Amino acid sequence: MMFLQSFSWFLATLSRSISVCTPSQDQFDNLEKHTQWGIDVLEKYIKFVKERTEIELSYAKQLRNLSKKYQPKKNSKEEEEYRYTSTRAFLATLNEMNDYAGQHEVISENMTSLITGELTRYVQELKQERKSHFHDGRKAQQHLETCWKQLEASKRRFERDCKEADRAQQYFEKMDADINVTKADVEKARQQAQLRHQMAEESKAEYSSTLQKFNSEQHDHYYTHIPNIFQKIQEMEERRIVRIGESMKTFAEVDRQVIPIIGKCLDEITKAAESIDHKNDSQLVIEAFKSGFEPPGDVEFEDFTQPMKRTVSESSLSNSRGDGKSEPKFGGKSKGKLWPFIKKNKLSLKLGAGPEDFSNLPPEQRRKKLQQKVDELNKDIQKEMDQRDALTKMKDVYIKNPQMGDAASVDHRLAELGQNIEKLRLEVQKFEGWLAEVEGRLPMRTEQARRQSGLYEAQNTSAVNSCAQDRESSPDGSYTEEQSQETEMKVPATDFDDEFDDEEPLPTIGTCKALYTFEGQNEGTISVAEGEMLYVIEEDKGDGWTRIRRNEDEEGYVPTSYVEVYLDKNAKDVYKSLQKISE
Repeated sequence: MMFLQSFSWFLATLSRSISVCTPSQDQFDNLEKHTQWGIDVLEKYIKFVKERTEIELSYAKQLRNLSKKYQPKKNSKEEEEYRYTSTRAFLATLNEMNDYAGQHEVISENMTSLITGELTRYVQELKQERKSHFHDGRKAQQHLETCWKQLEASKRRFERDCKEADRAQQYFEKMDADINVTKADVEKARQQAQLRHQMAEESKAEYSSTLQKFNSEQHDHYYTHIPNIFQKIQEMEERRIVRIGESMKTFAEVDRQVIPIIGKCLDEITKAAESIDHKNDSQLVIEAFKSGFEPPGDVEFEDFTQPMKRTVSESSLSNSRGDGKSEPKFGGKSKGKLWPFIKKNKLSLKLGAGPEDFSNLPPEQRRKKLQQKVDELNKDIQKEMDQRDALTKMKDVYIKNPQMGDAASVDHRLAELGQNIEKLRLEVQKFEGWLAEVEGRLPMRTEQARRQSGLYEAQNTSAVNSCAQDRESSPDGSYTEEQSQETEMKVPATDFDDEFDDEEPLPTIGTCKALYTFEGQNEGTISVAEGEMLYVIEEDKGDGWTRIRRNEDEEGYVPTSYVEVYLDKNAKDVYKSLQKISE
């Protein structure tokens, strides 16, 4: 009986001790939720930085498009406007804005590489580490639960064996007290009770061993395994917090790194603004539009009380309505100095045509245009000569190495380049002649000559004659209303021809050499070839035309600028004497 009482107490004690050792899952669940929240915060920050980079790229693109929109177009009128300091400062501002946009692109690139890319990779690693830690925690907890289940099974088996042993003992005592039971039955009951007691002792030993093992596993679980796992999770979470803090610092540092460069861009814009020179811009306007004309002289008093031919000063604003010829007065000032005030013909404005020699422009602007044309032609000549030199070298290579190519295949191109160079040189010579005239190396023609050549320009439709006669036309390259009235007063072409038929042949007063080819398609003119030698029978009277003779049957007028005249001094003196006698 004493054995059974002590055994029951032991079972009750074990039951109380084991009932308080059941592990809890609450802390793992809480930590799992918190760490997942931390990853969500990190991913939210990555998304924020990514949207910031997209904004920076969009802003940079818009700045670049804005800068490109206001950049001057090549070979356009806008490009010429950038001679002025104010427009150059604006161009510098556009260029600096382009660099400014580049810095925003740098911000976007650095944030993408240093923050977005790095954090994205870190989040993937963090998820794997978190998964590993919680897997180890669940594994340790499952192991402890398995040990607990084994302990429970051992306890129930020990409890069952104790109860069986108790019943066997009671049955043996009952059989032993009953006098009617045979000795054999009593012995059998005794043996059964001993067997049950032996089984209970074995269950007790097994249960005790399982309990010790469980206690050891539980101690390791709560004092070693779980603390280690929690420590790793804590370190992981702290690293996440530190990493997001470092990313925020990088976020600010990326902006701070470009501030000096952006400051330089703004300094350059300020410097460009300070470089604006209003005096210089005003001087450029003056240089661009100055005409070179002198102000007109005083209007001459016209005395209508005298029975004499009415004359009008060349410096007057009105044109002569007579024969279209007038003498220059007031120190050589002519009506040509009033060109800016002459009304242009509407038809010529619509057509937009201008003479080749830019005689429609004021002297100073004409000189600039001619110089520009000469420079362009010289560049074209140099380009053609470079091509010719390259082909010549190629031809030499082909001659030395026939297997590389046929040397005769480049002859045609070489000849073509030679012709182009010769044509361009003739053009340069022509424009240099006009330039020399403007610069004063050749005598300037009078307004009367310009009006006379203007008449021929209107009649001539050929390209060559148009080139020659345009340069003798009025300064704006078109007829004026006053000129049209003068042409109405001129002698008809038939009378002009009759004058040649009736007059006696004039004596030769010198010779001339044709500088350019001239196609005389109008009445009274004569065609000449470049380099041809002819006789001069009447020099230029101020109208821009010289009368020459080829033979007894061929004579006529050519533009004075197209020939180089060599006058015989004696013949010239005789000619002037005859002219005075005839007058």
